[in-house]
Amino acid sequence: MSSEGLHAPRDRLSAQTIALHQAITSLMEELEAVDWYRQRADDCNDPALKEILLHNMREEMEHAAMLLEWIRRNDGDFAHELKDNLFKDGAIAGHHGHD
Repeated sequence: MSSEGLHAPRDRLSAQTIALHQAITSLMEELEAVDWYRQRADDCNDPALKEILLHNMREEMEHAAMLLEWIRRNDGDFAHELKDNLFKDGAIAGHHGHD
């Protein structure tokens, strides 16, 4: 049985690739949920409901951050890029000559 999001037969993928796929897919879903909650909060006229929606959005951010940390700990290439690109001052794009 293969996951709908896999682009190769599951039995040809390593356990590490499957785990990373699960984490990346989950990260995408959490980021999508952040976007949905933010839009709903912006569109909401009820202050109490808006507060709940923003609370839920922040929880989804926490989930996304935990997934990103798991990915960092389990993928050396990703860890390298995160270390190279996060929490830096100055221009975001092009700081080390890549396109």
